[in-house]
Amino acid sequence: MPKSARKQERDPEGRMPLADHLRELRNRLAKAMLAIVVVTIVAAFFYKNIIEFFTNPILDAVGCKSTLSELAVRRSGTCARIVLNGLLTPFTLALKVSLMAGVIFAAPVWLYQLWAFVAPGLHRHEKKYALAFVATGFPLFLGGAFFAYKTLPTMAKVLLGFSPADLDNQLPLDDLLDLIVRMVLVFGLSFELPLFLVMLNLTGVLSGKRMIGWWRGMIMGITVFAAVATPSTDPLTMLALAGPIWVLYFGASLFSLLNDRRKRRRDEAGPADDEASDLDLTPEDIGEVEVVSASRALPEQATTDRVNGYDDVT
Repeated sequence: MPKSARKQERDPEGRMPLADHLRELRNRLAKAMLAIVVVTIVAAFFYKNIIEFFTNPILDAVGCKSTLSELAVRRSGTCARIVLNGLLTPFTLALKVSLMAGVIFAAPVWLYQLWAFVAPGLHRHEKKYALAFVATGFPLFLGGAFFAYKTLPTMAKVLLGFSPADLDNQLPLDDLLDLIVRMVLVFGLSFELPLFLVMLNLTGVLSGKRMIGWWRGMIMGITVFAAVATPSTDPLTMLALAGPIWVLYFGASLFSLLNDRRKRRRDEAGPADDEASDLDLTPEDIGEVEVVSASRALPEQATTDRVNGYDDVT
């Protein structure tokens, strides 16, 4: 694989020709894709364990644990069986699960490649903020995914409760996995809301006072979003999504208020001894202009007649 363009020639300000940028992008993408392919191949040997990890909690909540003779005399309650439809479905499902696991578990590699491509063009304070956002955003996303994983069994039990009596349910495995992935993404991205608010505060777009002033509308909006985003109609699943986002929202508001107070104290204290003070470059009115006659530069110009502002000497 060719060496990185930045290793061949470094510029103090991170500037590179367009061809070197494209070569650098190609190398970074190749490394990221190679990592995803390798992890996908490894995950293919364990795709059954991955499927069981996501489906076992749901089966424990709504699965059929009875024998055939017990099911024949049972007259109450519902249960569900996870099934596969079609001859090619097991193979395509194995590819989908392996690729999904490859993208997720190879995230440290391709995220590093993305950072290595972008970082040289950032200033020092921009790098600090970017690292802080990545270090905070990833755990928040994992927290949302964890909440989704824990609420899925309850959601499945509530949804299957609408089934008529004495009827069993068959859940296609590919549809079930699509629902699980969608729930994990919705919960994970929802937990990024406070990070977005903090970013707006750090950049000076949104103050903490205004943010906390929206608390009524934010609580209502988060509740409505949680009710729409969760497939089930039970309040427990809705509160499982809305409750943590409420807490994170008020945490982001508190951080913004403290950050605004820190900025005010810094502005009131003025610049440090080794910092230059801000200059007021606002133009001021200089008043009435005094007309001053210009002296002639050459002795010959004193007796030379000027024609249309010019003389023979010039």
